[in-house]
Amino acid sequence: MNYRKRSALAVLAAASLALVGACAPGNQGAPAGAPTAGSSAPAQEPYKPAVITMGTAEDSKGPAVEPEGVVKGGTVTMIDRDDFAHLDPAQSYVNTATNFGLLIHRGLTGYKRVAKGEFKLVGDLATDAGTVSDGGKTWTFTLKDGVKWQDGSAITSADVRWTIERTFADYITFGPSYIQQWLTQDDYKKAYSGPYDGKQLDGIETPDDKTIVFKFKAPHADANYAFAMGGYAIVPKAKDTKEKYDKEPFSSGPYIIKSHVVDKSMELARNPHWDAATDPIRGAYPDVWKLEFGQEPLQITDRFVADVGPDQQAFTFYAAVPPERLQQVLNDASLADRRMVSPSPYGNYYYFNLDRVKDQKLRQAVNYAWPSKQIQQTLGGPQAAALPTTILNENTTVGYKPYDLFGKTTKPEGDIEKAKQLVAESDNPSPTIVYAYNQTPVQEQVTVVIKNALEKAGIKVVAKPLDRKTYYDSISQTKNEFDLYWGGWGADWPSGSTVMPIIFGPVSDGGQNMSHLNTPELTAKMKEISENPDIDAANTAWMELDKEIQEKYTPLVVAENRIATTLHGSKVGGAEIDPQMWIVSPNTIFVKP
Repeated sequence: MNYRKRSALAVLAAASLALVGACAPGNQGAPAGAPTAGSSAPAQEPYKPAVITMGTAEDSKGPAVEPEGVVKGGTVTMIDRDDFAHLDPAQSYVNTATNFGLLIHRGLTGYKRVAKGEFKLVGDLATDAGTVSDGGKTWTFTLKDGVKWQDGSAITSADVRWTIERTFADYITFGPSYIQQWLTQDDYKKAYSGPYDGKQLDGIETPDDKTIVFKFKAPHADANYAFAMGGYAIVPKAKDTKEKYDKEPFSSGPYIIKSHVVDKSMELARNPHWDAATDPIRGAYPDVWKLEFGQEPLQITDRFVADVGPDQQAFTFYAAVPPERLQQVLNDASLADRRMVSPSPYGNYYYFNLDRVKDQKLRQAVNYAWPSKQIQQTLGGPQAAALPTTILNENTTVGYKPYDLFGKTTKPEGDIEKAKQLVAESDNPSPTIVYAYNQTPVQEQVTVVIKNALEKAGIKVVAKPLDRKTYYDSISQTKNEFDLYWGGWGADWPSGSTVMPIIFGPVSDGGQNMSHLNTPELTAKMKEISENPDIDAANTAWMELDKEIQEKYTPLVVAENRIATTLHGSKVGGAEIDPQMWIVSPNTIFVKP
């Protein structure tokens, strides 16, 4: 349950915030931007936390704020490893899919870049970020004039209603669920089965073609942040093809999909019915986008370092420089203006499947034996990864306070003797762990490190590689056959209540509770914190709950926090890592002459 009994004034007061700075004390990584001792790497621009403020109706007008030196036109190429598992926004929750969605989808609200690292929550299709009433229970949005689908038809309030209603359908299993829960309470799939049988959902009103009203069961004064999520981008009722929509979406954004060879390539052309004057978020500067899939980070990095021919007009959404090239890239001063460095805003975890790993002493033993330092070195050292000790991410948690329950700070290489002691005290002194991992070259190496460490503690490890494209789909199945697996999670908007109640919330196929930890006591505690109108007190309570969960349940191992170093071609401008999504945003990309 994700209630927020906060006044609109309280949310507005909290809406202007700076996310906590990177690499606070207790972190094993060097500060982002600082070379390690003895390194000849040129110093990077220091990491600056993102600042998000609430925008006005004037801020919600287009066009988008242009990056310095912008040039319009040309063809840009995006090179990455994987194609997108989902194109239907309602099925999109992973940052790669929602980031790409900015090119073809639009929502009611969104984040407008006003300067590097500075954003405003504004109306996207809506005239502003919404009007709240009834103590936070009712939200009203008005659609802008001139917003259209790719066929020139108008985007209407009926489309918005349909978009939310279709997220209740059985085939929608991977997207966000905030709005659905708020409209119906917890078990929203049982409350309503979707619009395909002609029934409409109570709680949504469309008094005319431009106005949409949401009436929640309880106050949610930050609902306009939820509507900014890519998973709530609008889908046209007239073009909804249900499951097929995941392969052939209909565009409201600046581009349309011209061609798509799955797992190989995609090409985007301009949407002639997108009007920049209505869009404060997307610059849409290139005429053509070409997307190339199937390249490993090492190949991508070498292409960008060489910077030859068409690769000069190329960039990557998320391919970080791999460990074997990191020092070369950091030490090469000629790459400085094409190099981006950013710590992850996400919490990263190795989740235990509590349905299978039921003995807490075994889960604690794994935590003590965990080879954090060895994993860090495998990833490229302190410049590539920090070693956090808490569930909440220090880079994005207001009121962050560190703790170290399993001695990772003093023994980052692991405490094998303590782990052996706990294994001996467990129900099974000769346990086996089935570890599922994303089958990439780097994760193959990390898996060997994990296996070696745990087996020293007397824990046999059976490694199960999973297809990289459908990795999350596999581990998010409630009846999966794995004991331990990596997963990442980031706050969906600036609130601690968008982390804990999600990763320890309802257990369902495609859901985000990967550990399957779900007790009435914990649910009640999270509900209590979420309903606290004192935001500072709530932030303190989330940190206290962070430690309590690890002490009482131990549902996970806190994973390394990656520090991404990414390159782009010399003729690509406007490339910036979005500090919220930790991925290069398409909104400011342009091609230099």
